[in-house]
Amino acid sequence: MRDIVLHELELAPRWKLRGAEHAPHPESASAGIAEVSQMDWDALRQAVANCTACPLYATRTQGVLGVGDIHADWLFVGEAPGAEEDARGEPFVGAAGKLLDAMLAAIRLKRGDNVYITNVLKSRPPENRNPKPEEVAACLPYLVRQVQLIQPKLIVALGRFAAHSLLDTDASISSLRGQVHQYHGIPLIVTYHPAYLLRNLADKARAWEDLCLAVNTLNNPVPEGEKNA
Repeated sequence: MRDIVLHELELAPRWKLRGAEHAPHPESASAGIAEVSQMDWDALRQAVANCTACPLYATRTQGVLGVGDIHADWLFVGEAPGAEEDARGEPFVGAAGKLLDAMLAAIRLKRGDNVYITNVLKSRPPENRNPKPEEVAACLPYLVRQVQLIQPKLIVALGRFAAHSLLDTDASISSLRGQVHQYHGIPLIVTYHPAYLLRNLADKARAWEDLCLAVNTLNNPVPEGEKNA
């Protein structure tokens, strides 16, 4: 069920570059996806470290692939590295990272133990601006390959960029929360990004509801025939 094959993974060309002025050339994009889809973890780390697929490589300190258990049941996906993540080469290590660690602890999880954490973008956007659609499209094959290698039992999308990228939608976070989505047969829960929660404390209660839904979903999986792929 979770053996994701190449033709199911060609998300970058299908992903709608909403607001983008241009997209990668189809032939080069397809070649990149085909190459990334065959990489093991070492090759993937090297590819992210040396990636020049979008202009962000020129302003980043380093590519940030992800951190944690590569056989984890839980996969948390955020937006992009910030300044501290860019400097240290690990996602979610600043204030938002501390909040994410507290969220994990609240459901009896911890970083690196049956948990893998990554971002849609592997390079920091300058001044922590929002990712551009063409940047997301260039980075998405790396995330897709991570999902394929990890084969998580559940994905938690942290914030709208993760949700939009994985679900190929532009729906609001409020409309995506509170339900179990599917990413190629893998249950996916949408919640707020920890950085957003730091600015909007009232929504922490809603994030807790999302985490409870995630725990319940993992502990009570829906039979294969009842899933809406």
